[in-house]
Amino acid sequence: MKNNPKVEDNFPWDQTMRNHFTTFPKFLLSSILLISILCIFYAVSFSNSSNKDLNIITAVHGGREEVAVAPPPVPYPKPSPSSKTTLHQIVFGIAASARLWDHRKNYIKLWWKPQMRGVVWLDKGVKTGTDDHLLPPKMISGDTSKFKYNNPKGHRSAIRISRIVSETLRLGLDEVRWFVMGDDDTFFVPDNLVRVLSKYDHNQFYYIGSSSESHLQNINFSYGMAYGGGGFAISYPLAKALAKMQDRCIQRYPGLYGSDDRIHACMAELGVPLTKEPGFHQYDVFGSLLGLLSAHPVAPLVSVHHLDKVEPIFPNMNRVQALKRLNIPINLDSAALMQQSVCYDKTRSWTVSVSWGYTVQIYRGIFSVREMEMPARTFLNWYKRADYTGFAFNTRPVTRHVCQKPFVYYLSKASYNKVMNQTVSEHAQHQVSNPDCKWKMADPSRIERVEVYRKPDPNLWDKPPRRNCCRVLPTKKKGTMVIDVGVCGDDEVIELR
Repeated sequence: MKNNPKVEDNFPWDQTMRNHFTTFPKFLLSSILLISILCIFYAVSFSNSSNKDLNIITAVHGGREEVAVAPPPVPYPKPSPSSKTTLHQIVFGIAASARLWDHRKNYIKLWWKPQMRGVVWLDKGVKTGTDDHLLPPKMISGDTSKFKYNNPKGHRSAIRISRIVSETLRLGLDEVRWFVMGDDDTFFVPDNLVRVLSKYDHNQFYYIGSSSESHLQNINFSYGMAYGGGGFAISYPLAKALAKMQDRCIQRYPGLYGSDDRIHACMAELGVPLTKEPGFHQYDVFGSLLGLLSAHPVAPLVSVHHLDKVEPIFPNMNRVQALKRLNIPINLDSAALMQQSVCYDKTRSWTVSVSWGYTVQIYRGIFSVREMEMPARTFLNWYKRADYTGFAFNTRPVTRHVCQKPFVYYLSKASYNKVMNQTVSEHAQHQVSNPDCKWKMADPSRIERVEVYRKPDPNLWDKPPRRNCCRVLPTKKKGTMVIDVGVCGDDEVIELR
C-alpha cells in the first residue's frame, strides 16, 4: 500500500514560504547589527570633532558618573580695532641729512610734542644742540654700501632712507601700532594723524598715504605709491613683514630713483595696496599754497611737505614764523583746520569762502560751491609750468578780471571763549593794490577785518564727511564782517540764491 503524501508536500510554494520565514530573522538581525555599528562609528567621529570645540566635564555625583558639556573656551581677545589709537602708539621715523639739520630741525620743533615717540635718522653725526630736548632722539642709519644703486639721476641715500621703517622697528619699542615716515621738511598735525589712523585696524596690513599733486610725477613713479615727503603710515604687522624681506627686495630694484618707490616696490611684493588718505600732502608744487589750502578736501589736514620750496603760508613773515601762527588754530581746534565752508552775503551779492584757521576770501558776485571747492591755481606744478593739465586734480584759473579778484583776509589771532564754548578767530585784510572795479555793486575793500565764530567739534571726523556750513551774521561793527561756522542744520543747503 502506498503511503499517502502529506498535504504540505502537495504545495511547493508553502515550502518556499517556510524557508523565507526562516531566513528573514537572520537578515533582520544582520541589518540591525550593521546599522548599530554605523551609528557607533558616526557617534565616535562626531564626538571627536565636537570635542575640539567643547570641553567634556566628568564628575562623580551620588555614586554615579555624570558627564556635562561646557561651552568652548573664549580666546584671549586681540586689541579691538575700535579702540582709539593714541599718539603714544605711533612711532615716527624722520629722514634727515646732517648738511641741512641746523635749518630743518626748526620745522620739526614746531610740531613735535614731548609725549611722542620717534627717531631722526641721519647720514652722519651732528653737534649736540641746546634745543635737543625739543626734538626726537637722533640716530645714524646703518651701512648700505652692500646695496646696488645705479639710477643716474638720483642719490644712493634713497636706500638708507627706505630702510628707516625697518630700522625703527628693530629698536624694539613696545605698544606700537603704527610707524609713520616723514622728511625733515614735513610739518605734521599730530592730532589729525591720530584721527586718521584710528579709522583702521592696526592688527591688519595697512600702507596709508597719498600720491603727488603732480600728474607727471605720478606717471613717472606711480599713482599707487605713497610719497614719503607727505608722510605715510605702516601698521605694525606690515612693518614686521617688511623688515623680514626688505633687504632682499631692495637688491632687486637698483634702478629705482628714491626711497618711497623702493618702499612701494616691496609693498607690491607683499601684495599690499596703498590706502589713500587725502590729508597727507606731498605738495610737489612751487609758489603760493593759498589756492590749495583754502580749498582743502573734506578730510583732516595731516601733513604739509616741501616747506623750503613753497612760499610761507602767511604773508610778510618767514616760513617758521608762518607755521608758528598756524599752531594757534591747531591748538584750539585741530580737527577743523583748513576746512572750507562757503556761504553768501545775499544783500550785497558776495560769495564768501572760509578756510578755518587760515583765510577768509570775499568775491564779488555769486559763485557755486562746485566752483569754489576747486583750488585756484596760485601755484605752479613741479616742472614749473603754468599748465593745468599737469595736476592730478581739478583746478580753476586765477581770474584776471579786476572785479572778480578775491579779497583775502589772513588769520591774525584766535582765542577760545570757555563760557560760550566757541573759538573766535580774527582775519585781517591782506593789503594789495587793486585797480578800481567799475561794477555798480558793494565793494568788499571796505571790509577791513572778518570775525569767525565756531564751536569746536572734536568728534568731527567720527561722522561721515560733510562740509560745514557758514552764515554771514548781521553786525553794527564798522568795516567788519561776522561769520558763524558750524554743522549744517537738518534742512540747511548752501544755495546760490
